[in-house]
Amino acid sequence: MTVLIAARSAAPGGGPLIDPFGRRVDYLRVSVTDRCDLRCVYCMAERQNFLPRAQLLSLEELDRVCTAFIGLGTKRLRLTGGEPLVRKGFLDLVASLSRHLASGALQELTLTTNGTRLAEHAQDLARHGVRRINVSIDTLDPEAYRRITRGGELAKVLAGLEAARVAGIAIKINTVALKADNADELGDMVRWAHSRGMGLTLIETMPLGEIEADRTDQYLSLADVRAGFERHWTLTPMTQRTGGPARYVRVEETGGTLGFITPMSHTFCEACNRVRVTCTGDLFLCLGQDDKADLRSVLRAYPGDDAPLVDAIRDAIAIKPKGHDFRIDRPGAAPAVARPMSMTGG
Repeated sequence: MTVLIAARSAAPGGGPLIDPFGRRVDYLRVSVTDRCDLRCVYCMAERQNFLPRAQLLSLEELDRVCTAFIGLGTKRLRLTGGEPLVRKGFLDLVASLSRHLASGALQELTLTTNGTRLAEHAQDLARHGVRRINVSIDTLDPEAYRRITRGGELAKVLAGLEAARVAGIAIKINTVALKADNADELGDMVRWAHSRGMGLTLIETMPLGEIEADRTDQYLSLADVRAGFERHWTLTPMTQRTGGPARYVRVEETGGTLGFITPMSHTFCEACNRVRVTCTGDLFLCLGQDDKADLRSVLRAYPGDDAPLVDAIRDAIAIKPKGHDFRIDRPGAAPAVARPMSMTGG
């Protein structure tokens, strides 16, 4: 369902963004492109159809949206894709948004990346105030990595991790738990990440977008994974939060942090503080729902006035749903939403 929002001429109102359930929305994830240089089997089709450039928000429009949210109390901003580093001019956008870090209005500017282009861009990201990134890696086996990503080179990603480390950027690894591809490797990945001073978060595969495979074949409950870990490790719950949906534990034997994102086996909606804007300007109020607001039309109808944009954002937050209703318990079932994760943003 598309929420049609009539832009108003009133000046932007004060106060933070509070949804109908009393949750303060202060975390924004913005997809800057639906394109990616990988084709992960659980994320997109092998021959993915990408959007024409005219449908994408320009860098200036992306800046306007982010700035409007920051003016409404957004403290954490994550830039995503697709793969954000493939967007032409992306570092110009990061440089521009860094002014909000300098002013103190924004606490954190970060990104989620597949790491393939980190080696060439890590120093610039650090220079513009990026202090922490998430890097998606599902296996440490080069052949398995090539198969899961449909052609990716693990060595390039590992070189990117080293470049980020040298630049002083903290790294958290994101790993999707896949029953057929990495279930037996997850413990080794935790040890590897922790031995290098990196946290690791495990993610259940989510029913987003049409792909060739049936996700029920790959779904692996993290409740089961955690139970297996607890037979060998001491997992101490932590109060640490980074603004996202992960729940963290400390692995006492490794000294590192391990996160679990469990949209299927245990929802993370009760304290949801985030919304997502796609590269086309759709404001999605929930990852697993189709309710959205069209910000692009407001941006382009009022190129010199951000008051209507602010009003549109407030109107949308007023109908943010309580949570998603992901299900992955029926083989062959349609995805919860048709749009791919690469369009919505990680």
